[in-house]
Amino acid sequence: MTALMQADDLRRHYPAGGGLFARRGVVRAVDGVSFTLSAARTLAVVGESGSGKSTLARMATLMERPSAGELRLDGTSASDAGPAVLRRLRLDVQMVFQNPYGSLNPRKTVGAILTEPLAINRRGNRAARAAAARAMMAKVGLRDDQFGRYPHMFSGGQRQRIAIARALMLSPRVVVADEPVSALDVSIQAQVLNLMMDLQDELGLAYLFISHDLSVVRHIAHEVLVLYLGRTVEQAPKDTLFARPRHPYTQALLAATPSVTPRHGAARAVVKGELPSPLHPPPGCAFAGRCPHADARCTAERPELRALEGHMVACHHAERVA
Repeated sequence: MTALMQADDLRRHYPAGGGLFARRGVVRAVDGVSFTLSAARTLAVVGESGSGKSTLARMATLMERPSAGELRLDGTSASDAGPAVLRRLRLDVQMVFQNPYGSLNPRKTVGAILTEPLAINRRGNRAARAAAARAMMAKVGLRDDQFGRYPHMFSGGQRQRIAIARALMLSPRVVVADEPVSALDVSIQAQVLNLMMDLQDELGLAYLFISHDLSVVRHIAHEVLVLYLGRTVEQAPKDTLFARPRHPYTQALLAATPSVTPRHGAARAVVKGELPSPLHPPPGCAFAGRCPHADARCTAERPELRALEGHMVACHHAERVA
C-alpha cells in the first residue's frame, strides 16, 4: 500500500519565556512523532488537550514547518521545500476544522464559499466552478436550492457538511480533520462520521483524524496513535489497541470513554492530575507522576517506543500492565 503521507521523527519546538531576569525556554509541542498514512485509510491521533494534536495537524497541513524531522507527501519532502513546491503540495492536503460556526465566512453564500478555492487556484470559468460546487453539495447531502444561502441559515451538522465540501473542492488526497464532530450533537456526529467514511470509500481519501473522543475514533479509524506531552506513547491498529491497550495512559483514556457495554479497563479509575508543563517536562517518563505502575526507573529513564504484540508502546512495564 503506497504511503501518501509519511512523518519521520517530526518535532515542533517553540521558544518561550525570556526577559530581563528570566531564562528563555523551549516548548516541545511535538517531540518525535512518526507515522505512515495510506490511501483510503484513517489514522486517528488522540490525547488530552495540550498533548500536541493540533500542532501535529498544522505541520501535516503544511501551515508550519517542523523544527526537525521530515514530512513527505507522496514521496516529496515538504520539510525544506521551496514556495513553489509547497504551493503544489498544499493542494493535496486540506483541512476540516473543529468549529463549523467559526470556520465559515458568515458574509459569503455557500456557493461563494465552495467556489473560492477554485477561483484562487484559477480552475475553470465561473460557470464551471459553480457546476463543480453544486455537484459537491449533492455529494455531501446538501440541496441545490441551498447554493445561495448563508451559513447562519444552516444547522451545525449542515455547516460541517459545507466545511467538508469546501475541503474537497480541490480534490485533495489527504484530509486533516481536527476534532471535526466535537462541536456537534451526538445524534449529528454519527451522520457526519458516516458521510466522511462514505466519501473515503468513494474517493480513496486518507484521513488524519484528530480527536480526544475514543468512541468517535472507534467508529472511523483504522489505526490509532496516542500522544502524551508531544510524544507517541502507543500506536496500533484500532482493533488491537481497543482489545488490549498496553500503555497506562491509553487505558485511562479508554476507561474515561462512556460505553453501554463492559470493556477492558472500564473498572479502572480515571487518571488524575494534569499534563506536566511542556516548558519544563519531567525527567524520565512524562506520565510517571500520574501512573499507578511508576517506579524509580520510570522517573529516571525515558521509555522509547518499542514493538510489543502488534503495538508500538513507550512504557517500561507494558508487559505486565493488565
